[in-house]
Amino acid sequence: MRLLIVGAGSTGGYLGGRLIEAGRDVTFLVRAARAAQLREQGLRIVSPHGDATLRPKVCTAADITEHYGAVLLTVKAFQLQAVFNDIAPAIGPETMILPVLNGMQHLEALARRFSTNNLIGCALKVATILENDGSIVQLNPLQDFAYGELDGKTTARINALDRFMQGASIGARLSPVIHREMWEKWILLAGLGALTCLMRGTVGEIEATEGGTSFVMNLLAEIVAIVAAVGETPSTDFVKEAQQQLTRKGSPLASSMFRDLLSGRDVEVEQILGDLICRGEQVGLKAPLLSAAAVHLRVYRNKIAASR
Repeated sequence: MRLLIVGAGSTGGYLGGRLIEAGRDVTFLVRAARAAQLREQGLRIVSPHGDATLRPKVCTAADITEHYGAVLLTVKAFQLQAVFNDIAPAIGPETMILPVLNGMQHLEALARRFSTNNLIGCALKVATILENDGSIVQLNPLQDFAYGELDGKTTARINALDRFMQGASIGARLSPVIHREMWEKWILLAGLGALTCLMRGTVGEIEATEGGTSFVMNLLAEIVAIVAAVGETPSTDFVKEAQQQLTRKGSPLASSMFRDLLSGRDVEVEQILGDLICRGEQVGLKAPLLSAAAVHLRVYRNKIAASR
């Protein structure tokens, strides 16, 4: 199997680098400047699981002339539409598209542009950042990369994909309930993103503040109620774990959206928060705390847009 990874940033670069280490056939689709940087410096990973410098295969959109067995999308959700034409030559009727994006809007967009048959569900938990020098740094040892057919079936192609992913240091696992896991990931992303961005602090800093834990629990309850009504009800164990994770004393945990905010970068407010709020309103559910976080981030986005 040949895998095309769209983007060689913190997520795509990390996953692709580990797969290359394991001897897999991986090509990165990148812009010309990133391609030149990778050719000159290589792909550098700094990680608790071991550092690596690799010489990856890279291409730009004009170089794609044939279909790939699988395409891994690792762009930001607000960049998805812009890459459709770039990846189209790589997508055949049997190509598996694995979108490592936040929220759920991307599934609908990809199905409209390509086919529902192309789609494979996936949910990634890993904290990485792309440094200014192009190197990728993994912030903690956690790495969990789940994937599976959206209907939960075991197919020949998903087994082939699983064989391709196994052996790489990415926490790869085949999940028969990937659709539910994607909704659960959205709960955690929305909760962590809303909390840390609205309160401008880490989980531990919020927990240490009077009223902090109560705020967390109320916000999380809003999100869980929406997902249970419009998506798939999360497992009881997941909800308990999320409550503990978001109220852990002294925790340095913060969302990637919060890191983007502090760095003056664009944030996925509509894909992570706005779409969830909208889906809730369609079934009569209000989410005042989540809405406050969304408005806060929209004000921030307007400011950075005005400064450009």
